[in-house]
Amino acid sequence: MPTTTEKSWKPPRPGQIRPSLPSKPRLKSRPPKPPAKIPGQMSQPIETDQELSLIDHLLELRNRLIRSVVVIAVAMLAMAPFARKLYTIISEPLVSRLPEGTSMIAIDVASPIFAPFKLILILAILVAMPYVIYQAWSFVAPGLYQHEKRIAKPLLAAATVLFYLGCLFAYFIVLPVIFTFITKIAPEGVAVMTDINRYLDFVLVMFLAFGFSFEVPVVTVVLVAIGVVTPDDLARMRGYVVVGVFFIAMLITPPDMISQTLLALPVWALYEIGIVFSRMVHRERTEEDEARETGPAE
Repeated sequence: MPTTTEKSWKPPRPGQIRPSLPSKPRLKSRPPKPPAKIPGQMSQPIETDQELSLIDHLLELRNRLIRSVVVIAVAMLAMAPFARKLYTIISEPLVSRLPEGTSMIAIDVASPIFAPFKLILILAILVAMPYVIYQAWSFVAPGLYQHEKRIAKPLLAAATVLFYLGCLFAYFIVLPVIFTFITKIAPEGVAVMTDINRYLDFVLVMFLAFGFSFEVPVVTVVLVAIGVVTPDDLARMRGYVVVGVFFIAMLITPPDMISQTLLALPVWALYEIGIVFSRMVHRERTEEDEARETGPAE
């Protein structure tokens, strides 16, 4: 049945604005009902945003791992033609100190092939390390807070540089001192000849030992930044750390006091440097906490 408004409505005259009809109230649409569950039928899993996000993260992690492996492979292929030259360089600390008439030997049949191959693989990983760290950082960074990113960036850069410095320290200082000492104390009539594969293993262990030992400042700063210890705690533990450093050096270096001291003293010095930087981080963190507490009151 027509309403009163619809009865009184007349067409507009020429030039007259046409009045709009009153709008009817809209009914709210109800959400569709879920389908009825059939007895004996298993319910289907519902995909959530969290599951999709997890899949995306796994795909991103896979892509970044593939990129890192590709870069390592490219670096390895680029160094493959120079494998023999690279092994000559890495063996120079020992070969230059061998007595006249002696040289390195290959005990295993495949050692002349596998030793240079192992060397270029390790060198490729070391060369590609900044890119691998960048890929790891790009994967983790979106989940960090701004203050965490501000601390993590310089720490990653410092960790990379310190690792390289540790390897260079081992090659230019530690290895020449060790091999000079070994060749000097060798009994008369004993020819010092080392297998090329065992020599490479020894050098790689020394590189890793000194490379990771040089990360002590980074470790101390991280421990202070996350609140595990304070700079005062690190200073009080100095004596225990020095004893522990000499004990670890005894385990991972040749059984002589020279190599143990060459590892322990730099680590001790780096520990003191780490305490200095950790005080700076602790002071900055304390100021931020005080500003956060006094901010709302003002």
